[in-house]
Amino acid sequence: MPKNQSRQEIRQRKHIRVRKKVFGTPDRPRLCVYRSLSHIYAQVIDDMQGRTMVAASTLAPEFRAGDGIGKNLEAARSVGKLIAERALAQGITRVVFDRGGNLYHGRVAALAEAAREQGLDF
Repeated sequence: MPKNQSRQEIRQRKHIRVRKKVFGTPDRPRLCVYRSLSHIYAQVIDDMQGRTMVAASTLAPEFRAGDGIGKNLEAARSVGKLIAERALAQGITRVVFDRGGNLYHGRVAALAEAAREQGLDF
């Protein structure tokens, strides 16, 4: 890759590569994770209809009530638990994981592991 590309451009190219392989169906929607410097976001998406079924982030009122900081591992774990609880309430038990071009490491991995512990299968 050329040296003049930003980290964001490199991440977007990786995300495109991941999205060629990962596709959400109504039976097994896609759990998409986006990580910014300040917050972490997760959505369960049905790509066939193009709609978000469930969403959670560090901006959610449930999370804000706990006075959590949006950019640490504990925040990512709580978002993972929250997305899993909301998905299970909607009857979604199986998902495919979309890491969004990020490495499966740190906050992304913490969110995924917390969602697995709550009962999501992926």
